[in-house]
Amino acid sequence: MALYTRKLKQHERKSIETQLDTPEEDLPTQRLQIIMLSAEGKRVPEISEEVDLHPINVRKWIHRFNRYGLDGLRSGKSPGRPPVFNEEQRSRIVAIANTNPRLLGLHYSRWSLQRLRRYLIDQKIVDHISVETIRQIIQSQDSMVMHRRHHVHS
Repeated sequence: MALYTRKLKQHERKSIETQLDTPEEDLPTQRLQIIMLSAEGKRVPEISEEVDLHPINVRKWIHRFNRYGLDGLRSGKSPGRPPVFNEEQRSRIVAIANTNPRLLGLHYSRWSLQRLRRYLIDQKIVDHISVETIRQIIQSQDSMVMHRRHHVHS
């Protein structure tokens, strides 16, 4: 039976396109290409030839992506690993994300996840982090704030 990636979420597609332009060390572009080609409807044998990887490996990366998302494509990380960022780091990430970059001496007034990632690493707040993890940290913080507001008023 033909194997394809699940339908890409909009943020995943954007994230893959960004990473193909500016790759992260632990996320080989070859794996991202596999996902994009599969999402475009190419079959495993075609993809295998295009990225010069054995069909077994192409299948492995499609399965890992379907199950774990982009994090399943990373090197040296077992999928489903618990988060490696402590509460202080998470708070700082959210605080920085909510700060105008110009106030931090940067030459732009809005963060992109890619810029935020670069800043967090440059400032030694984290050793490494994926844009996807940043997005999740910000999102989980937003939902906690909404949850608290809801509780206070009810």
